[in-house]
Amino acid sequence: MSLVRRLRPSKGYGVAGALRNLGRAVGVLVFVLAAPALAAPQSLIAFGDSLTAGYGLPPDQGFVPQLQAWLSAHGAEVRVQNAGVSGDTTAGGLARIDWTLSTPADAMVLTLGGNDLLRGIAPEEARGNLDAILTKAEAKGLRVLLVPMVAPGNYGPDYKAAFDALYPDLAAAHGVDLSEPFLAPILALPSRDQAVADYMQADGIHPNAKGVALIVEALGPRVLDLLARGE
Repeated sequence: MSLVRRLRPSKGYGVAGALRNLGRAVGVLVFVLAAPALAAPQSLIAFGDSLTAGYGLPPDQGFVPQLQAWLSAHGAEVRVQNAGVSGDTTAGGLARIDWTLSTPADAMVLTLGGNDLLRGIAPEEARGNLDAILTKAEAKGLRVLLVPMVAPGNYGPDYKAAFDALYPDLAAAHGVDLSEPFLAPILALPSRDQAVADYMQADGIHPNAKGVALIVEALGPRVLDLLARGE
């Protein structure tokens, strides 16, 4: 072997090799820059009381984990945040909404009012609290699905009419989405007594895991619509 041949640069070195390597690097960079960016999952706040928190249920069977699973199964790229606090009234929700909204989010499912009903809180007070919560969510640019509660008849017709009306009134005033009442999928079943036995916990107030599944099946499409407007 001649000395000249032994001193000849190999393919990967020298000016020609450096140019080839530079060309490959530029090609990879162009490919990376041209590739579409992966969209970050949307952030959805589930804001409410024990119905949202999953009271009395295993950690994976509450409203939020079942909603997360349903949305994922239907192709939604979303992370659902459990902002439910058992026992919360609309006043309690208003007291903590600023802290909840301190973390950026895209949308919110708002389900409050059940504990106001249990305590007989005046409808106008609940209305004012929910109005303030919606105003704060609007200021943060969140899309909102408002989920009503339905007043029982034992407080009298005037109380029931005033309480039931506050949800559609507020939805219209703030331009937010309004769903059917949270427990409607259970209470709409043919036999009320059988529905309570099959889909509610022993307290008759909170749904069991099967009841939550019915609720999620009903609310899921509305939440998908809410998320789709942010894509």
